[in-house]
Amino acid sequence: MKLSVIIPVYRVEETLDRCVESVAQQTFTDLEIILVDDGSPDQCPQKCDAWARRDARISVIHKANGGLSDARNAGLEWATGDRITFVDSDDFLDSDTYRLALQTDADIVEFPFYRHFGSPGQQKVVLPTHTYDDAADYWLRGRAYEHCYAWNKIFRRSLFDGVRFPKGLVFEDVWTLPLLLRKAQHIVTTSKGLYYYRANPQGITATAKGLQLEMLLNAHLKAMEQWTDDRYYMHVVNIQADVCCLSDKAPVLPFRPVNPLGGSLPAKQRLKAAMLRLAGIDHLCSLNKTIHKWKQSRS
Repeated sequence: MKLSVIIPVYRVEETLDRCVESVAQQTFTDLEIILVDDGSPDQCPQKCDAWARRDARISVIHKANGGLSDARNAGLEWATGDRITFVDSDDFLDSDTYRLALQTDADIVEFPFYRHFGSPGQQKVVLPTHTYDDAADYWLRGRAYEHCYAWNKIFRRSLFDGVRFPKGLVFEDVWTLPLLLRKAQHIVTTSKGLYYYRANPQGITATAKGLQLEMLLNAHLKAMEQWTDDRYYMHVVNIQADVCCLSDKAPVLPFRPVNPLGGSLPAKQRLKAAMLRLAGIDHLCSLNKTIHKWKQSRS
């Protein structure tokens, strides 16, 4: 079994070597490492070429800048492995991660990760070892919608037949994972292995404005056409409220009466669910916007 590791590269001079080294030193060695230089204007193109000279498993694609989705798609066109994974070039992995993840013959394997590693708010997300034979179960009960990331998963190559990351959109993983899940029959989460997703104060998650969050909302609205429950709906309510806070647009999320005493809701969501049930989505978003403005005035 060959694993193709696709690493988009753009403006990461300080972290690229650590990233590539953590992949090249994996204890699973049947790797094809594809560095996609996305028109990086620094020394990254030369660093990529130096890595290719050092390790025969590494190849380099030099292309004009097209963004993360375009770089990943270029790597997919190049890849020859029967398994695919992705790494962001400012991140890194524990050396046993791929070997441990590939002990199962699943269509998708997801492994643990550090979220915002290196920041005061870093959080280790440890997944249970569990098998899902139903995409809806994985998305809802496994709450995959909270961690749609492409970089902590290994995919069967055939899942990408006819599927690519959307160019021109942010939160591209949230758009793409549901398309892959439609084809997947066997999904596994494992408690073994570890991916370090570094904190990036300039990243889209930290700097997203109304337009970017609207893209995230639209991705979830598309996913909700297939799968939804009360907890997922309240997750999307929070995104809708943030979009309304940062724009003058009215809510587009359809109203769903959520039982605030439902067992699936965490305690912090129950009050919001009660307010939603009493006032509706429009009034809830309006109240959230008022609170947001009040907090800004006091800061």
